[in-house]
Amino acid sequence: MAEAAEKKETKKRRPSALKRDLQNEKRRRQNRSHKSEVLTVIRSVTASLSNKDTAEQAKEKLSALYSLMDKGVKKGVFKANKAARTKARLAARMK
Repeated sequence: MAEAAEKKETKKRRPSALKRDLQNEKRRRQNRSHKSEVLTVIRSVTASLSNKDTAEQAKEKLSALYSLMDKGVKKGVFKANKAARTKARLAARMK
């Protein structure tokens, strides 16, 4: 019985499927890296708002966040509505 299960696991896969697995893994790592970077900037913006930093510093951080979110939408990491919602909420907190 164990031999039958072992044979199923070692079933051959097409080269195109193996290539697709590699591509998906690469894309997943890039997306996670981008999302992590965006979350770091969001934390930085919220920290600067709570610390009452100067308006110029907060605007620079918010501008960096806008850029990252827009690039993420362009690459397909984020949906357009999520980016718009995130930017709008932080902009409202700036006021």
